[in-house]
Amino acid sequence: MDKSSPPRKTPEELRSHRWYGVDNMRASTHRSRTAQMGYGRDDYMGKPVIAILNTWSDLSSCHGHFRTRAEEVKRGIWQAGGFPVELPSFTLSEVFMKPTTMLYRNLLAMEAEEQLRAHPVDGAVLMGGCDKTTPALIMGAISMNLPAIYLPAGAMLRGDYQGKVLGSGTDVWKYWAELRAGKISECEWRGIEDGIARSFGTCMTMGTASTMMSAAEALGFTLPGASSIPAADSRHSQMAAYTGRRIVEMVWEDLKPSDILVAESFDNAIKTVLALSGSTNAVIHLVAMARRAGIPLQIDRFDALSEQVPVLANMRPAGEYLMEDFFYAGGLRAMLQEMRSLLATDCLTVNGKSLGDNIAGSKIHQDAVIHRLEEPVHTSGGLVILRGSLAPDGAVLKPVAAEPHLLKHRGKAIVFDSYDEMEARIDDPDLEVDADSVLVLRNAGPKGGPGMPEWGQLPIPKKLLREGVRDMLRISDCRMSGTSYGACVLHVAPESYVGGPLALLRTGDLVEMDVAERRLDMLVEKRELERRKAEIQSPKITYARGYGHLYLKHIGQADEGCDFDFLARNAAVPEPEIH
Repeated sequence: MDKSSPPRKTPEELRSHRWYGVDNMRASTHRSRTAQMGYGRDDYMGKPVIAILNTWSDLSSCHGHFRTRAEEVKRGIWQAGGFPVELPSFTLSEVFMKPTTMLYRNLLAMEAEEQLRAHPVDGAVLMGGCDKTTPALIMGAISMNLPAIYLPAGAMLRGDYQGKVLGSGTDVWKYWAELRAGKISECEWRGIEDGIARSFGTCMTMGTASTMMSAAEALGFTLPGASSIPAADSRHSQMAAYTGRRIVEMVWEDLKPSDILVAESFDNAIKTVLALSGSTNAVIHLVAMARRAGIPLQIDRFDALSEQVPVLANMRPAGEYLMEDFFYAGGLRAMLQEMRSLLATDCLTVNGKSLGDNIAGSKIHQDAVIHRLEEPVHTSGGLVILRGSLAPDGAVLKPVAAEPHLLKHRGKAIVFDSYDEMEARIDDPDLEVDADSVLVLRNAGPKGGPGMPEWGQLPIPKKLLREGVRDMLRISDCRMSGTSYGACVLHVAPESYVGGPLALLRTGDLVEMDVAERRLDMLVEKRELERRKAEIQSPKITYARGYGHLYLKHIGQADEGCDFDFLARNAAVPEPEIH
C-alpha cells in the first residue's frame, strides 16, 4: 500500500458487520430480511452500507428532484462497491410548514442522528438544501460522527416575467410592496406569481438555502463545486453519482466530521457567508453546528470577521444577480480562490484534500457577478452584530441590504406585541407613523413565536409606501427570510418572551441605532425601566404534549444557536446493543 494513502478499514471493522457479519440468530434474521428485499449476500456482505437521508416530499418543491437524485447517488454507491439504503427523512418544507420550519430544525437533526445510530449503516449521504435542512442534517451527522457527505439540492432556474429576471423571495417582497402601493395590478401580480419559480430547486437568490449550501462546502462537507450547480443542470446529476462514489471511500478511510471540523473551518464558513452577503440566518445555524462539534463559536466572531472580509458576490437581495449567474461566473470555488489569502486553506474536506487544493486554479469568468478582492461590491459589512440596552446578548443586521441613511438613526418606536396585532394595525390610516419611526415586533423569538418565525421584514405602512418610502428601521426578536432586505434588526437577545429588554419598550420611546458603533439602545431612564419590569405580563404559550412541549422546555436563545440544551453538548452516545 502507498504510505501516503490513508489507512483503510477491513470488512470486519465495518460498523454494519455487527448486524450482518457475525454468526448468531440475530444476524441471521438481518440477513434473511435483507434477502426478503431481493438482495443476495454478495450485495452487502463485507461492503460499506450507506444511508441516503432523503428529505423529498410532495410538499417540498425545492427537493422535487430528490427521487431522481437518490437513484443517481445509489448508482455511485454501487459503482464504488457499497450497498445503498435510502432512509426517508423528515421534510422541512419552507413555505408550507407553519408556524415556521425553524420550530422543527432540531427535530430533523434529532431524526438524522437517530436514523444513523439505529440502523446498520457505515456512512451517510445527506440530501438537503431548503433552508433548515442543511444545518439540521449536518448537526445530526456531526453528533453521530459517522463518515458523512452532504449533497446540496442546488438552486432553481432564474425567474422570468415579461422580460424581467425575477429572484424568488426578494422580488416577492419588492412587488408585493408595489401591489400594496397601487403601482402594479392584480393581473401583473398573477404573472409574477407564475414566473418567479420555474423549476425544482431552492431559492436562486442568496437566501438562507444558497447561503447554507455554500457554507457547507466551505466547511468541507461537500465535493468541490457542489453548492453552486443549478438543480436542473445535468452536472447536478453527475455530482450526485460522484457523491455516492466518494462516501464509500470515506467509510474505508474512516473520514468523519470530527476529522474535518475545526475552528478554522468554521471561520472559513463565516468568511464565505460574509463575502456572499449571505443570510442573517447563517449566524444561528453556524453557531449551532459549531457547538455540536465542540467548538464554542460566539456571534461576535461574525462581527470581528466582517471587518476583514469584503462582499465579493453581487447577488440579490443585496446585489443584482442570481445563483445561476453565480455558477456561470465560476461559482463558489472561483470566489473562494479570489479570497484565498483570507482563508485557512489547509482545512481538510470530505474528498480527503484540503480546501486550498479544491479551489486551486478556479477562475472568475464574469467580474460583474463575482468581484475582485481589490474592487469589492462592499468593503465590509456583510453582517454585523449590534449590542446595547435593547440587545445585551446581541442582534444581527445586514447593513448592505439597508438604505444607507438608516445605518445611524434615531426614531420613536411603534411597538406591536404580536404578528396579528401588527397585521391588523400596520395599514390603519390613523397609525401615527412617519418615515423616521422605528417599527418593533416582539414576542416572536424562539419561545415567543414559537420557533422564531421569519416575520422580521415588517411591512412598510401602506400610507408611507404611497409616499415613496421603501425602507424603515425595523427591530424584532424573530428572524427574516434570507431573500429579504431592508434595515431590519433581527434575533434580538434575550427575546422579549423571556423578559429581555425588548419586553420593556413602549410606543413613543426613542430607539437609537449606530451601526458604525455597533450599538442598539432604548433611550429610557433606568428608573422607568425598573418600574416597567414589575408590570411585564408576557403572553403564555403552552403545549400540553408532544414535540411543542419538548421544544419550549429545552430551546436555547438566538445567540446560542437555538439548539436544544440536551443536544448542544458534545458528548458521545453509546452504540446500540445488537440483541
